[in-house]
Amino acid sequence: MAMQKILLDNGETISYRERYGGEQVVVLVHGNMTSSQHWDVLMDALDPKYKLYALDLRGFGESSYHTRIQGIGDFASDLKGFVDALGLETFHLIGWSTGGAICMQFVADNPEYCEKLVLLASASTRGYPFFGTNPDGTPDFQTRLQTIEEVENDAGKTKAVQGLYDSQNREGLIGLWNALIYSHNQPEEKKYDEYVTDMLTQRNLADVYHSLNTFNISNLHNGLSQGTNQAKDINIPVLILRGDRDYVVSEAMTQEIVEDLGDNATYIPLTNSGHSPLIDDMPQLTQRIEEFLG
Repeated sequence: MAMQKILLDNGETISYRERYGGEQVVVLVHGNMTSSQHWDVLMDALDPKYKLYALDLRGFGESSYHTRIQGIGDFASDLKGFVDALGLETFHLIGWSTGGAICMQFVADNPEYCEKLVLLASASTRGYPFFGTNPDGTPDFQTRLQTIEEVENDAGKTKAVQGLYDSQNREGLIGLWNALIYSHNQPEEKKYDEYVTDMLTQRNLADVYHSLNTFNISNLHNGLSQGTNQAKDINIPVLILRGDRDYVVSEAMTQEIVEDLGDNATYIPLTNSGHSPLIDDMPQLTQRIEEFLG
């Protein structure tokens, strides 16, 4: 699937993949440490009646990173610029992990665009907390980091992963993903190799961690910031999917989304799946998505 590029009004260039299909348009929004590349298996599997677009977010894949992201809202603004540049007026959204937070912010800010929203292993409406690191390397759940500088200098997570990027440590990245994401099933070797090459394109790791830490569209204080109370502005049908052994997004975080979105949302756990149901059980995933989108 050839990459295409489009220039946004803010000066960023967004690269994207397009799969031709029918009248129903679906836009796919990836998460941290990934890009549109990681949607390839879903783009192959979804019913041909859907026309698919998968973008590389700013700072990922082949997209530019001229201006640093300050928060999830910046990614959501880029998504708005992207769909406007392509002339997309009505579509469905699927957001995976960090992409789920971006899609929720987009829908809250732009209620007229999206018909249905799928949240796949999504960050919570109340963000994804970034805790400090104890001297022994374990997370310090008593200390939630507050500033981008603190996040940048955290040894246990940011510096560890950034170090893998900076040293082009492919084996280290594979070890990390096998522990947290591909704990039971791995992509076939050639595809996994492509995914790792893709991970190494990321230029905004600390900025994404900080954006997730500060994100909060609930009506509650999340321990770091008071929510914007925008979750109530998401009035379209939402499908929440989470693997029952997801080691990245907890059941408690998922229940926060359920609570904050209320009656608009339907939560369906994916059995025997981790943080990447794309690799763990594609038939189950596509069935749930297609039943929901109709």
